[in-house]
Amino acid sequence: MSKFLYGIDFGTTNSALSIFNEDKKEIISTISIPSLIYFKHELTSADAENYVVGEKAIEEYLNDGMKGRFIKSIKQILSRSTFTETRIQNRRYNASDLVTLILKDLKKTADKITGFNCTKAVIGRPVFFDDDNAQRDTLAQTRLKKAAENAGFTDVRFQFEPIGAAFAYERTITKKEKVLVADLGGGTTDFTYLILDPKKVGNQNRKNDMIASGGIYIGGDSLDSAFMWEKGTPYFGKNTKYEATRGQILSVPKSLFANICSWDKMNFFNGQKIQKDIEDYYYFSGNDRKFKNLITLIDNNLGYSVFQSIEKTKIELSDKSSSEFIYSNMGIDINESISLTEYNSVIEKDVERINDYLDKFLITYNINPLDIDCLFLTGGTSMVAAIQNLFKNKFPHTPLNSGDNFKSVAKGLAYSGYLFGTEQN
Repeated sequence: MSKFLYGIDFGTTNSALSIFNEDKKEIISTISIPSLIYFKHELTSADAENYVVGEKAIEEYLNDGMKGRFIKSIKQILSRSTFTETRIQNRRYNASDLVTLILKDLKKTADKITGFNCTKAVIGRPVFFDDDNAQRDTLAQTRLKKAAENAGFTDVRFQFEPIGAAFAYERTITKKEKVLVADLGGGTTDFTYLILDPKKVGNQNRKNDMIASGGIYIGGDSLDSAFMWEKGTPYFGKNTKYEATRGQILSVPKSLFANICSWDKMNFFNGQKIQKDIEDYYYFSGNDRKFKNLITLIDNNLGYSVFQSIEKTKIELSDKSSSEFIYSNMGIDINESISLTEYNSVIEKDVERINDYLDKFLITYNINPLDIDCLFLTGGTSMVAAIQNLFKNKFPHTPLNSGDNFKSVAKGLAYSGYLFGTEQN
């Protein structure tokens, strides 16, 4: 019977799994799903499970009138010690439990393809889960490993995601290259500088080829959050005034709107006190129409659908000079033209932070840009025009390549079977 190894890229936005046939030494299939979970609003007697994942999560969420519990960007809570559990339909779910649901779905689909219960996996991880904090980093990997075990994987190794992307690229080159890999995902931006050599494909020891790795906790979600703050929150009452006492006019706290800019902070509005405060702000604002949009957003769990519109705008601006930020639902109406110049201004601080980190990375590891033979960019955020320009301007004489932005890492992880010759905690 053929033996299989799964390379799994559990991502903030999307997750992918590549199936590697260890007998034939080749990838036979790669599957990909959005990293989404939807817990159904009401269960029927026919429901074997109370949740769906991936594309089905979006479909069920919309069919259910957006009334259930919709969860995205789960990867970002792995490193957060403040997140212990969430209660859904009278059941408690910790971080590992939620990740398990995604991994189980990927494994189930892959096992159907192979006809084999594969228990061996190389799982990708960012260079830093949370900006070079060792304690949080350890917590995140421990939680991810527990999720893999819960999903049925008994033999697990971890590989840095940009190294996975590099190994996928290595199979496309014909000569030795020094490559700077940038993996720009939904949650993090990771860099790895290494030597790739097509003659070493499949070698058991690649440690000496790894020159430097580093990363920063900025990704596509950060860009979307910045856009929501600048362009979205005004439509939800960010500038609302209210009369606290007769004649005393105050601004509604900006913290309310910061919490609709980040998916994992949406639960901030679940408490009774904050809900009462919001009702009071609305009343004392004279029933401000835009502030009413905030109440509609919260009460009807519309966050994901708003961020879908933001994502659409971002994607269109990857190859166009302008786009429309459009959202219309339950009385919330947004229709604003956004130029590429305007968008670049919105995300400028995050792009500068990536640029500053990259400068520091090159200096720290004494990397001369002229020694870099090739740049390899992967991850959905790598398609953003400002990110492309960052690399083109910083390395004007270096070829810039990219692979499948959503599957390269998973494929490279599947090519990392040499890790099973080493022990990992």
